[in-house]
Amino acid sequence: MKIKTYQGGCLCGRIRFVAKGEPRFPHTCSCGMCQRHSGGLTLCWVEYDKDAVEWVGEGGMPALYPSSEQSNRAFCPTCGSSLGAIDNAPTIGLLLGVFDAKGDKALRPTSHSFTSSRPRWWKIDPQP
Repeated sequence: MKIKTYQGGCLCGRIRFVAKGEPRFPHTCSCGMCQRHSGGLTLCWVEYDKDAVEWVGEGGMPALYPSSEQSNRAFCPTCGSSLGAIDNAPTIGLLLGVFDAKGDKALRPTSHSFTSSRPRWWKIDPQP
C-alpha cells in the first residue's frame, strides 16, 4: 500500500517539505499566540509526527523562534513565511496555507480552538 504524501513550502521556495501519511487534527485556531504569529485572526493547522516530515528544499529546515517552553514557531529566514510550529514533543504542526494541495479533503479543518479569542463576528458555519 502506498503511503500518501503531501508537499509544500514557503513563499520563496527555499524551505520545502514532504509530509508522509495522513495529517492529524486538522483544525483552526484563534489563540493569541497564533494571531501574533500570523497577523491573522485565525490559523489553519494539521499535525504530523516529526519523523513523518522531511525538509527537502535548498534552505533545509526552517528557522525557529522559541514561542513557549513547549514549542518553536517555524519560518523561512529568507522570505519570512510562517510554516508552522515544531514542538518539543515529537510533533510538527504545519499551516495549511503552505501546502501545495490545499484543497485535499484530509486537510479540511474539523474544529476550532480558542473561539473565545476571536471577534464575535468571526465563526465558521458547520458544513452539511
